[in-house]
Amino acid sequence: MEQLNGYRRRLISIMVVVAVVMFGGNTKADFTFGESTNLGVPVNSPGAEMGPTISVDGLELYFEFSPPMLNTWNLWVATRPTQQDDWGEPAMLGPEINSSSEDGLPQISPDGLELYFYSKRPGGHGGCDIWVTRRSTLSDPWGPAINLGPPINSSGHELSASITSDGLEIFFSRSDGAAEGFDLWSARRATRDEQWGTPASLGSPVNSSASEAALCISADGLVLLFSSHPNGPYPPGGYGGTDVWVTQRPTRNDLWGAPWNPGPPLNTPYWDNCPSISGDGRWLYFSDWHRITLGQSPKPGGFGARDLWKAPILPIVDFNGDRIVDAEDMCIMVDHWGEDYPLCDIGPMPWGDGVVDVQDLIILAEHLFEELPGRPINP
Repeated sequence: MEQLNGYRRRLISIMVVVAVVMFGGNTKADFTFGESTNLGVPVNSPGAEMGPTISVDGLELYFEFSPPMLNTWNLWVATRPTQQDDWGEPAMLGPEINSSSEDGLPQISPDGLELYFYSKRPGGHGGCDIWVTRRSTLSDPWGPAINLGPPINSSGHELSASITSDGLEIFFSRSDGAAEGFDLWSARRATRDEQWGTPASLGSPVNSSASEAALCISADGLVLLFSSHPNGPYPPGGYGGTDVWVTQRPTRNDLWGAPWNPGPPLNTPYWDNCPSISGDGRWLYFSDWHRITLGQSPKPGGFGARDLWKAPILPIVDFNGDRIVDAEDMCIMVDHWGEDYPLCDIGPMPWGDGVVDVQDLIILAEHLFEELPGRPINP
């Protein structure tokens, strides 16, 4: 009887919390990736598309493109009126941004006012440098590209850069030697008006003997995705020539955890790379390609040698592992209300924000009574 009364009390608590949600009132949970979808035409073509990045409003998609059988990479953009509309015909960005040299791997800032990319154009500090173009408002044109200069750029090679939503932390990839063997680095600044401080390598366990290259930091700065490949056919623990990997930290002041490979269906026997997270943390955009020298055919469902894809980022909402989201899962959440409890911390980003609250209940309510696959175990 006491057990039944306890169950009833928990259900009453749930009803109260639901009423608050509907009418007004640090480690992170696991998350996984759903089935990938090819972005299709007109974004993808018989040519090669790589390095996608999407604006926070979901209306602009930037990427690098090279025509078939050529190696002339420049930055392009596709737009759409609303997130429910199809993408329009892509357009090449102007000469203020693109050059006659190789330009690629764009990453748009969370506020949509800066676009970072690498370029091999003259006037840099090394083999390839990080450049940025800015605009005053979302409706203004992009201004001339500016080299970030030292200490971000060096005499080596800088390939990919991404910043947090407050603009105070930048992550990028660097190779001190030849254009192989990249590692991930970061730098901070006290305000947006100051120069970047001295960069530091992320070190072990993030960096390894493989090459960690194209990357993206989540807007909240707690999840870092990157692509890794070895100086050989396949990386240890990987599924293809290049895989997308994930590392997380509880807060911005904590160290990064050991990277984990999401595995299938995101990573495949093909070359999955150049990840980029949407502003709300719900979608991952990435590239997939094959190397002709390896004798691989294009990934099924593709249009060219390299295509752009997207995959949903899914919070794990089946807390007790019975493969259905129901009152039992809600009881578990209510039992840990107000706590920093990783299992139930699923909102507003899929990896949570350090406290179980209304944001998490909103996400759980979206999945109520869904039958789900078993709960994956992430390292």
